[in-house]
Amino acid sequence: MSHRPTPDDKFSFGLWTVGWQGRDPFGDATRRALDPVESVRRLAELGAYGVTFHDDDLIPFGVSGAERDSHIKRFRQALDDTGLIVPMATTNLFTHPVFKDGAFTANDRDVRRYALRKTVRNIDLAAELGAGTYVAWGGREGAESGAAKDVTVALDRMKEAFDLLGQYITDQGYDLRFAIEPKPNEPRGDILLPTVGHALAFIERLERPELFGVNPEVGHEQMAGLNVTHGIAQALWADKLFHIDLNGQSGIKYDQDLRFGAGDLRSAFWLVDLLESAGYGGPRHFDFKPPRTEDLDGVWASAAGCMRNYLILKERSAAFRADPDVRAALRDSRLHELARPTLGEGESLASLLADRGAFEEFDAEAAAARGMAFERLDQLAMDHLLGVRG
Repeated sequence: MSHRPTPDDKFSFGLWTVGWQGRDPFGDATRRALDPVESVRRLAELGAYGVTFHDDDLIPFGVSGAERDSHIKRFRQALDDTGLIVPMATTNLFTHPVFKDGAFTANDRDVRRYALRKTVRNIDLAAELGAGTYVAWGGREGAESGAAKDVTVALDRMKEAFDLLGQYITDQGYDLRFAIEPKPNEPRGDILLPTVGHALAFIERLERPELFGVNPEVGHEQMAGLNVTHGIAQALWADKLFHIDLNGQSGIKYDQDLRFGAGDLRSAFWLVDLLESAGYGGPRHFDFKPPRTEDLDGVWASAAGCMRNYLILKERSAAFRADPDVRAALRDSRLHELARPTLGEGESLASLLADRGAFEEFDAEAAAARGMAFERLDQLAMDHLLGVRG
């Protein structure tokens, strides 16, 4: 298998990823600003198929209408020249100081109204450029102290905002779906809808839940100490995995946004294994930050590494699944039993209660003595991940 990406792999990058200048809370920029057109051309050369953006990534905040049109025209021409598409777009509701207390859940009503108008304006552009997904990350929707935010009322306001946006794309006839991106903290001390589970529960309270799914990010789930593969599996189970952000993270700390495969490599392996075996058809989107130690050559090396690591892990996963020893270990681990309904066809609860073999005559000690072969199975996975089998 070639580890050189092609557009068929559906790899996409945000303008804010390769364009990150290296600023952090303790240091200034270490790289010059990248022109979005330059980013589009370089990503196409690397084998990506898509590019995504916040409105402020593409159009500087506060420019005139004529300047806005000029930025869009140049970007569209770069897309036409390279063949890259825009599979997803989103709105920056966190950088400008006006959003210091949030956007859709800001205590100030006029800020909430401004945030909705800013979002609607960029939804129009997303639809114009052919995006199919609109991501919503509420990085400032939260609080640092208990009395500062009435969370139940804030959730009312967030529901109100999403219901209005769902109404808008329906009225406009846009072929768009929203993907809510959870994160537990940073930049706010505690962010609303912090995990995939919180977001899935919230979506069911919306007026048009069919328009809303989730955009899990690897590092965000791991920041909360959660198993990201399990969270994404639940999103798939709920038919709500509308988009995904791939990156790397080393444990429960600040949001590192490492290139994909860095940090928790085992987790990355199982995630790729899940996405490929489940037949996920959406973009493999990288939301990472090239370290501030790197020059622009290092930026493109980091972007290429994201795609290369995914393809290597995809190859390793395929070899793992095709290995006869793995198939035998899966049988010994009785995964096929998990796939069988606990009640047989035509069986009812009454049938279960009448089955003495299910309880009165069940030999719990003998069942407890059965080994599960999980260690053998897991070591086989490690062998494939480390490249010593197949």
